[in-house]
Amino acid sequence: MILRALLLSTLVITPALASPETDRWAARRSAVTITRDDFGIPHIKGKTDADAVFGMMHAQAEDDFARVETNFINAMGRLAETEGEAAIWRDLRMKLFIDPAELKADYARAPGWLKTLCVAWADALNHYLATHPQVKPRVITRFEPWMALSFSEGSIGGDIESINLARLESFYTGQTAKRSAVELGSELEEPAGSNGFALAPSRSTSGDALLLINPHTSFYFRSEAKVESGQGLDAYGASTWGQFFVYQGFNRNVGWMHTSSGVDNIDEFALTVEQRGGKWHYLHGTTWKPLREKTIRVPFKAADGTMQSRAFTTWRSHHGPVIRAESGKWIAVSLMHRPVAALEQSFLRTKATDLASYLKVAERRANSSNATLFASSRGEIAYLHPQFVPVRDNRFDWGKPVDGSDPATDWQGEHSLDQLPSVMNPKSGFTFNVNNWPWTAAGPDSPKQADYPRYMDRAGENPRGPNALRLLSGDSKFDLNRLLAAAYDPYLQGFADTVPALVKAWDAAPAGAQKARLAAPIATLRAWDFRSGEASIATSLAVFWGDEMVKRHGAAARADSIGFTAYLAGAKVPDADRLAALDAAVARLAGDFGGWDVPWGHINRFQRLTGNVNQSYDDKLPSTPIGFASGNWGSLASFGSRQREGTKRWYGDYGNSFVAVVRFGKDGPEARAVHAGGLNSNPDSPHFRDQAERYRSHDFRPVYFTDAQLQGHVERTYRPGE
Repeated sequence: MILRALLLSTLVITPALASPETDRWAARRSAVTITRDDFGIPHIKGKTDADAVFGMMHAQAEDDFARVETNFINAMGRLAETEGEAAIWRDLRMKLFIDPAELKADYARAPGWLKTLCVAWADALNHYLATHPQVKPRVITRFEPWMALSFSEGSIGGDIESINLARLESFYTGQTAKRSAVELGSELEEPAGSNGFALAPSRSTSGDALLLINPHTSFYFRSEAKVESGQGLDAYGASTWGQFFVYQGFNRNVGWMHTSSGVDNIDEFALTVEQRGGKWHYLHGTTWKPLREKTIRVPFKAADGTMQSRAFTTWRSHHGPVIRAESGKWIAVSLMHRPVAALEQSFLRTKATDLASYLKVAERRANSSNATLFASSRGEIAYLHPQFVPVRDNRFDWGKPVDGSDPATDWQGEHSLDQLPSVMNPKSGFTFNVNNWPWTAAGPDSPKQADYPRYMDRAGENPRGPNALRLLSGDSKFDLNRLLAAAYDPYLQGFADTVPALVKAWDAAPAGAQKARLAAPIATLRAWDFRSGEASIATSLAVFWGDEMVKRHGAAARADSIGFTAYLAGAKVPDADRLAALDAAVARLAGDFGGWDVPWGHINRFQRLTGNVNQSYDDKLPSTPIGFASGNWGSLASFGSRQREGTKRWYGDYGNSFVAVVRFGKDGPEARAVHAGGLNSNPDSPHFRDQAERYRSHDFRPVYFTDAQLQGHVERTYRPGE
């Protein structure tokens, strides 16, 4: 600690090192304090918003610089520089949209207040590296203010990630790329997204609005902090590592929870192309237009450790860049790319004071993929549809590539906020989203599907939707305890929809060896109430059976464009397959665990061994049982687990991560929260795994929002760099 302080003072005052940058560092340091509470969570105070950003980013770097850097390595398409040639296609995908020269120009045109925050962002990370010489960046040795624009929206899967890497590789190599088990339909990917509930005062025992903040992300994807300034910033919640705004959280007056939406605002256009005069052109109406050609160079670390690069000639139409070929056409993609507006909206909404001011910020329409659940101290609640929705001809099926040569498929501006299927202050007293359609968002007061174009939603319903609607409907009242109980309700709608057909198949099967083998497992499933839990043997049977059914029928369900549980419950699945899958599941349980009657908590585990971005798992080392299950089967509290290399047990790495419940009282917010494992990435830190048992049991810790609440819970207070 003394050595770091000496180094810092040298950097600030030595004439040989004096510069406008080090002068800014000194000024920011003197205006910022970081207070760590007894869970290691930083409470940052700055005189200005920029001071608070400086402190916030410094605290993030202290807790997990590796994830801060990795997010921006990925955002700028530089992953192959550290991870090698296999990451080239991920980088190329990013570089089709992220061009440093364009971002620098965007930054030059940005409003002054935003530039000031970006400078503070870069200063904090550079100051951290200067005062922590033992930390060795993988790629980014110096952060520049414009870089903040490369990652301006906090969702776990940005719009760019919707572009299929295997097909991108095939287009640029002319060879068939290997597709993953998820793409082939033989494995279910844990649903990307989140849950959000907002309850009006009429549904609250205290007469205050309530909000559930329940992101489903990869574990350790976000930090947690309280950020406060003398310019009105006063926010608490989760921030994606490397970003200087609270992405999902609340301030003294309002709260916001983002959920991944099924809105169709990323479209593909099939281009008719031909070479003319040695250059590629595409047909639009009756005109052949030249494709804009651009060479993109992707550096990568070779196997021998040297830095090499590959160059790609890319093409772009007015619809967007070409990303693959299909049926003799080139496919171009259109999506939102507004880095300045997105970063403005992401930060400014954290200072909203009510629904009207939140909507004023949303007028930027730079939130493309995320629905929002909103609540305020005024008792307002809302479901807000993603704000970026292009206007299109509803005759076309926008879920598939449309004919890019037909001018009728061109985007025709954007929908205004009042044209979106949002819900504000419904009479039902609740609104929610669990990555499902908006047509049940407020029960009887939901938007009517027939009133909107089909492209407003492509997600449809999922097994979590009916469960959430059941829990929130009616006139019963909630407090924070009951809201937590609803958030962790263990009912698995996906198995309630599918297991009865399995039981019926066994009942109808002729007597024989298979029927005898499966008699006891079927009896267990027949008696099951479809609720998961650590002690539940039926959950283990159902999950292993479902896993086997995915291997058999996942591809067919994908080809049918139908949700897997709906397909599994349908008539297209032969009864013999249902029974064969259960036979295989029983055998697999016996082979892995010595018998089929294994409690779910013995299999399903939380384990955190290292601070690495990519975790490792070991059956011989301590782990924690988890009673909730995958969102694929309707578990509201999502825990995406699977067997890992060398393990029999299933270890989770995706789902519930940072979760909070908030009451917006007249005297300020009351909140509780939990973070998967702990906040700090250092295994030697007491905050590496100090929340694991709370995560298991849903025993949420109190959130210290005010100075009075924080009093008596302070671990240390310091300035950045001390």
